[in-house]
Amino acid sequence: MGLIHPTAVVDTGAELAADVSVGPYAIVGAGVKVGAGTTIGAHCVIEGPTTIGRDNRIASHNALGGAPQDKKYAGEPTELHIGDRNTIFQFCTFSRGTAQDGGVTRVGNDNWIMAYVHLAHDVQLGNQTILANNATLAGHVQVDDWAIIGGLSGIHQFCKVGAHVMTGFQSHVSQDIPPFMTVSGNPLGVHGFNAEGLRRRGFSRERLALIKQMHRLLYRDGLTLDAAKVAIAELLGTVEDGDADVKRLLDFLAASTRGIVR
Repeated sequence: MGLIHPTAVVDTGAELAADVSVGPYAIVGAGVKVGAGTTIGAHCVIEGPTTIGRDNRIASHNALGGAPQDKKYAGEPTELHIGDRNTIFQFCTFSRGTAQDGGVTRVGNDNWIMAYVHLAHDVQLGNQTILANNATLAGHVQVDDWAIIGGLSGIHQFCKVGAHVMTGFQSHVSQDIPPFMTVSGNPLGVHGFNAEGLRRRGFSRERLALIKQMHRLLYRDGLTLDAAKVAIAELLGTVEDGDADVKRLLDFLAASTRGIVR
């Protein structure tokens, strides 16, 4: 209890690990569970049911676990789940899920979430992502691992953002973005693949060349989407350790429901 500031309000129905720190004037409601090593800054409001994992750094003035901003929401017992080792800067808002989806808004592990980010109901955020200031994710958006969302970008509801994607400043995302691509603008356009990000993550020259080839087939060779899928599939078995990259792209294309940006 010595780590909980005397002005903080922690509901008796909340479950906090012994070393959780809660700053001045923060409010932690019933049904909130917080894992070891997590710090909660001043003036935060965390409502339940919300589960927060270990070693998260939650800065001041965040509002987490509030009711979804969905007019269909009728008080169902939906949840927010936040994983481990996330950094959440000031004035972010994360909503709980809705009964119309899986009922859970989910944040993975090791994410870097800057100030004023909004995660709407049922968002599924992967691991190792970066969301820059004022990034806004509408309901049911899915963002896969290692994606970077530029500042002041908006992502339309139900859109999917693939792994290793990078969106530029003020991107207007209204269709799915395949893995590895770099996009920006309004209307959104693909401007290449995220070569520098992939290098930093240890991708070999051969894998980078493979991804460059897939980008060309999908965006530069004038192929129809179906023809591009066939050509990309033919790359399986051509590069050591590259099959997972090919399958990642093909699986994403097969699962797209809003169509991909092209």
